[in-house]
Amino acid sequence: MGFWKSLFSQSDSVATPQRPNPVEAVGVMPQESRVVFSTERELDLYELEELCDAVGWSRRPLRKVKKAIQNSFLVVSMWEQRGAKRRLIGFARATSDHAFNATIWDVVVHPDYQSRGLGKALMRYTLKKLRGEDISNITLFADPHVVDFYRRLGFILDPEGIKGMFWYPD
Repeated sequence: MGFWKSLFSQSDSVATPQRPNPVEAVGVMPQESRVVFSTERELDLYELEELCDAVGWSRRPLRKVKKAIQNSFLVVSMWEQRGAKRRLIGFARATSDHAFNATIWDVVVHPDYQSRGLGKALMRYTLKKLRGEDISNITLFADPHVVDFYRRLGFILDPEGIKGMFWYPD
């Protein structure tokens, strides 16, 4: 239960004026900046595309990305705020049946901001928002190289032997 308790104690903004205790490190940023989370859906799609390019994702048609965002149950963006300037440094979204289940998609953190605890903070914020909507079954798809990252956040592979199945057009 400690995981869920720590999840709900996170705030929507992480100010880091000095280097925090390593146990509490959510993301160490330069003194003048802070990390802010938003659930606002109005994103600059070109800025999101740049973020996805930075991690090497293949390009997707912007009209489809816009449609995916509009039809998502939850959209979370993570920003570095430095004075009046904001930079998109992370993103995640989730689809849901609005009652029991949600699936998290498109989790991305800019490479310049990785290995600082910000991916963990983004996921905890996303989980907190989904649990706040009383969603109890949360799933995601992960590339093999990030499975351990999600495992450390409490996700497990194939619970109770359930196997996912996929259909792709020829």
